[in-house]
Amino acid sequence: MSAAGWTERKQRAYLWGGAALVVLGTVCAALNAFLPVPTYQKLSWLLVGFFLVSGAAGVGVAAGVLPRTGKLVEYGEALVVAILLAVAIRGAVVQAFKIPSGSMLPTLQIGDHLLVNKFLYGLRIPYTDKRILRIRSPKRGDIVVFAYPVDDTKDFIKRIIGEPGDTVEIRDKKIFINGKPIEDPWGVHVDSLTLPEGFERRDNFGPVKVPPGSYFVMGDNRDRSYDSRFWGFVEDARIRGKAFIIYWSWDHERHLPRLGRIGTLLW
Repeated sequence: MSAAGWTERKQRAYLWGGAALVVLGTVCAALNAFLPVPTYQKLSWLLVGFFLVSGAAGVGVAAGVLPRTGKLVEYGEALVVAILLAVAIRGAVVQAFKIPSGSMLPTLQIGDHLLVNKFLYGLRIPYTDKRILRIRSPKRGDIVVFAYPVDDTKDFIKRIIGEPGDTVEIRDKKIFINGKPIEDPWGVHVDSLTLPEGFERRDNFGPVKVPPGSYFVMGDNRDRSYDSRFWGFVEDARIRGKAFIIYWSWDHERHLPRLGRIGTLLW
């Protein structure tokens, strides 16, 4: 075999081996999102075995150790390309998130699975705070997913209330922007008690001015949300994207899907 032929086979072997790992990670992540942990763990081990065997077979075929099987290999190659494209789309255009808490009730229920538009606010240039191809900037009312300012490993979801340059104040649970009360059709209050000014910042807060390139966010469940009132502003660079649709919803108490929520658009 020529050196060029061997190099080509090695490249194909690397592609198959890497593709097996990508498929494994993607499927396990999907299982983690939809299935209880014990079931997920059991199926994960089965998938590990399946994809390791499949990956080893692909490496063998690509390296010339095992014979090609015509259409089967072609279909496998097409699957690899499709998976790689899906990973690229997930990273740049749209991404799925699951709602773990009730801070955005009633808009978002615990167990809702939603898609986030990562392209709307522009694509992040790696290792910088710059964005390109921005369609528009985040605005008041947008539900956004962002990296928690206190811990980059955690993603939070809240609604934008204050935009850059706004002065935000809360008086007895009422939101004021630049000294004027705003329409707040999203917020709900489950606690009839209003905490006095100076006692706790939940119901009386500010005024504070939102810095350039930052946003003031709050959960729709105003009395049960840990948000900008407590830990500050969200920088534009931390925003992952805008939530736009619920594609699945699971009621963990009833162990049933909430079919009526599937397809709900988030404005």
